[in-house]
Amino acid sequence: MKKIGILTGGGDCPGLNAVIRGVVKGAIINRGWQVVGIEDGFDGLLDQKKVRSLTLEDVRGILPRGGTILGTSNRGNPFSYPVEKNGRVELVDISDRVVANIKQMGIEALVVIGGDGSLKIALELQEKGIPIVGVPKTIDNDLMETDVTFGYNTALETATDALDKLHSTAESHHRVMIMEVMGRYAGWIALESGIAGGADVILIPEIPFDMKRICEGVVARRSRGSRFSIIVAAEGAFSAGGARVVKNKAEETHSLERLGGIGEFVAREITSCLDMDVRVMVLGHLQRGGSPSTFDRCLGSRFGIKAIELIEQGEYGKMVCLKGREIKSVPIAQAVKKMKLVDPGGEMVRTAEELGINLGR
Repeated sequence: MKKIGILTGGGDCPGLNAVIRGVVKGAIINRGWQVVGIEDGFDGLLDQKKVRSLTLEDVRGILPRGGTILGTSNRGNPFSYPVEKNGRVELVDISDRVVANIKQMGIEALVVIGGDGSLKIALELQEKGIPIVGVPKTIDNDLMETDVTFGYNTALETATDALDKLHSTAESHHRVMIMEVMGRYAGWIALESGIAGGADVILIPEIPFDMKRICEGVVARRSRGSRFSIIVAAEGAFSAGGARVVKNKAEETHSLERLGGIGEFVAREITSCLDMDVRVMVLGHLQRGGSPSTFDRCLGSRFGIKAIELIEQGEYGKMVCLKGREIKSVPIAQAVKKMKLVDPGGEMVRTAEELGINLGR
């Protein structure tokens, strides 16, 4: 009987439980394998008490649940782990300890569900002899080699629903309403929700914006009788010649830099050039929560089954992916080589501009 492990790394998102359920059911029902769940991402591999058996009973009823029953963490990189020494925090490599634990527990293959950061860690473990299969997860939709990641569709629906609700209050008070959304360095959530939600201005990281152009667009709308405007700003957006707005730098958190604050920045700039009431709403972690959409439940389930098939075939170092309407696989190294970003000259951007949406350029 094969014994496999599964963990969820990085930020949570809708659909994680669908993947876990797919892996467990695919492994047990038709193959008779044993599955163990690693709690709290890669951190769980440092403490064998955080590894527990997963049965069919454990995954019953979890399909519509958001988050992950295993817990997750985006700070547990075993190749760069924060350890306090002499009152200072140093980043050390404790990956040998992780590898030893995996082998001691008899785990023959590890399914890693995560975004580019988690999959890069998984690739390094693969290079140290741990058989790995990756499953792409991120609401940012910035992973190469897959048409879409699970979690993105649900986050997009949440953002679009919020925009629908903002329209009525913006119109009633004749305000400029700015909604800041997640996405890190990719503008997919902002662009697609902005198009679907009827935004007037969309700011994305791939197109540095000019505040003069934004203000001109708001004034032009007002001259046509539209006394309000809706702006969607991706958290990684920035002005031409300027820098990204961050809450914490990478060296302060010993992890990734924490983006946030672009909405307030744009609000201050608009207030300085226009006599209009401006409000900001940061959608924040609402985009990560809630029950997954039908699309994400199905995609997560399909990814989970494909991961089991790759293990069965001994195809390690691979990431499952969606190509067209089919689930396929690609080398993890190929998938994390670079981020999938919005093409500033692509069809989606052209559609937005043809609809009269101001992209700040």
